[in-house]
Amino acid sequence: MNDRVAFSLNHVSKIFANGTVALQDMHLTVQASQFISLVGPSGCGKSTVLRLVAGLSGLSAGQIEWGDDLARAAAGPRTPDAQKLAFVFQEAALMPWATVLDNVCLPLKLKGMSRRVAQIAAQEALHLVGLAGWERHYPRELSGGMKMRVSIARALVTQPRLLLMDEPFGALDEITRSKLNNDLLELWQQQRWTVLFVTHNIYEAVYLSQRVIVMAPRPGRVIADVTIDAPYPRTEAFRMSEICNQYCREVSAYLSEAMQPASVGSPLSLVSASRLPDG
Repeated sequence: MNDRVAFSLNHVSKIFANGTVALQDMHLTVQASQFISLVGPSGCGKSTVLRLVAGLSGLSAGQIEWGDDLARAAAGPRTPDAQKLAFVFQEAALMPWATVLDNVCLPLKLKGMSRRVAQIAAQEALHLVGLAGWERHYPRELSGGMKMRVSIARALVTQPRLLLMDEPFGALDEITRSKLNNDLLELWQQQRWTVLFVTHNIYEAVYLSQRVIVMAPRPGRVIADVTIDAPYPRTEAFRMSEICNQYCREVSAYLSEAMQPASVGSPLSLVSASRLPDG
């Protein structure tokens, strides 16, 4: 495992204007090139974590510290280099009047890159996600899975070091979702981004990740950090294996604990789980 820290959340809290405590005193350290999934019940602050890391929302308390790969020099505290971050949302959010190629070019166009250079980069990104030859098509001509591939290509075209993904496959059927899981892992092994991935699907989290972070709501916080000690590449054999099922049961047990009424108002202690439960 890479020892270099990509970023860390230290005593991070987020309170919205209506008084909702989305996160309270959250700690999380992410090593460079790790694939980490956040799981937890609705309202536990998973998406809020991504938005804070991306700089789309401000902290109420605490700080985010950035490693050398993701930080830029600043007069004050180290700040994230926005050009090294990319965000993939649950909805593809493509411009319906623009071609696939123009949708992927958008981030580069906004940065002032010439059309020719942007198109070359966009074509390379589309090749990475398996959509070479679809450049001139429009979103209405694409399946749900293909639209999500375009969204991922649009994120990759900026050549990020940190990829934030907020339930990107949640609306897809299981066959398409499984295929995109495999494709995402293949890309990650090639590019070695740092990935922070939000999902409600325990099986998806275990299959993809090196670590699964389990969060509890009211207020949002980390209650377990489960290391998935299984090598890559991961295949269908791993997905169907007993060790994968045991990890899924372990994560499920922590999720059940997170949803118990007893957890309200009394934060649970963080569990760092690096071995499978007995039995």
